[in-house]
Amino acid sequence: MSVVVNISEAKAQLSRLIERARRGETVVIGNAGRPVAVLVAYEHDPSPRVLGGWKGRVRVAPEFDDPLPEELATAFGDER
Repeated sequence: MSVVVNISEAKAQLSRLIERARRGETVVIGNAGRPVAVLVAYEHDPSPRVLGGWKGRVRVAPEFDDPLPEELATAFGDER
């Protein structure tokens, strides 16, 4: 089951909406009649994490740590 609320209602009713999500409801938060976010209960995964699951599937380029080109560094606010 889901409930739809606008942002101002969500601000005023956050504790109640969280409780509804805890009970299994999906809360859709909208702005100007359009859905923008979903509030659902957090589900903890108790299984242990396995290291190395992406081994061999991800490659980091040798130049990864090289300095950025000057124009790109400037665009990101780097004052060289």
